[in-house]
Amino acid sequence: MQALGFIETRSLTGAIEASDAMTKAAEVVLVGTEKIGSGLVNVVVTGEVDAVKAAVAAGEKVARELGEVYAVNIIPRPHDDIAKILPTI
Repeated sequence: MQALGFIETRSLTGAIEASDAMTKAAEVVLVGTEKIGSGLVNVVVTGEVDAVKAAVAAGEKVARELGEVYAVNIIPRPHDDIAKILPTI
């Protein structure tokens, strides 16, 4: 796993639009989504570090236009055990 990128929105629509923008903006793979509660939805992508950075930036921009972005994060070179807790598609 090269890098992980996360966007957490306060709407499913924002999460779907962010996912679409991220996968179109760069060579990333959609790992999955997680409905957290209280309307929060987390989207996770993986790929090369630069691709994940570009994808998350594009996804965040779109999600902010539609509503609230609660959190954004990128983890370059995460530990292999992190895969155990990631959501699945």
